[in-house]
Amino acid sequence: MNKVIMIGNLTRDPELTTVGADNIPVCKFGIAVNRPRSKNRDEVDFFNVSVWRAQGENCAKYLSKGKKVGITGSIQTRQYENKDGARMTSFDIVADDVEFLTPKGSAGDEQSYSKNDEMMPIQDDNLPF
Repeated sequence: MNKVIMIGNLTRDPELTTVGADNIPVCKFGIAVNRPRSKNRDEVDFFNVSVWRAQGENCAKYLSKGKKVGITGSIQTRQYENKDGARMTSFDIVADDVEFLTPKGSAGDEQSYSKNDEMMPIQDDNLPF
C-alpha cells in the first residue's frame, strides 16, 4: 500500500501546465511539512506535489505561497542526474485529494472577508437554553 497524508504550507506559488495530446492539466507546487524532532524544535521536510485535472486547476486558482493544505495521495520516486553528473533520487507526492486549510480572511489570504458574509441574525426567544 502506498498512501501518504501530509499537512504543510506551500513554499512557492502553484504552476499549472498541460500534458500530452489531450492537454491534461497538472498543477505543481512545493510544501514544507514540520516533523517534530524534540520538545523544543521541529525539523522541516520539503516535498514536490503534483495535482491532476480539475483539482489541479482549482489548486492553481485558489492557492498561493504560504497557504496551508492537507494532502492525501501516494509517493512516487524519480531518478535523475544532477548538474555534476551524480545520480539522484527524488520523492514526489501525487495528490489524490487537496484540502485548503488556510481560513478565509486570514493573513496572506487575498480574498476579502466580512463577518456579516456568513452570519445571520437569529431570534433567541425559541432556543431551549
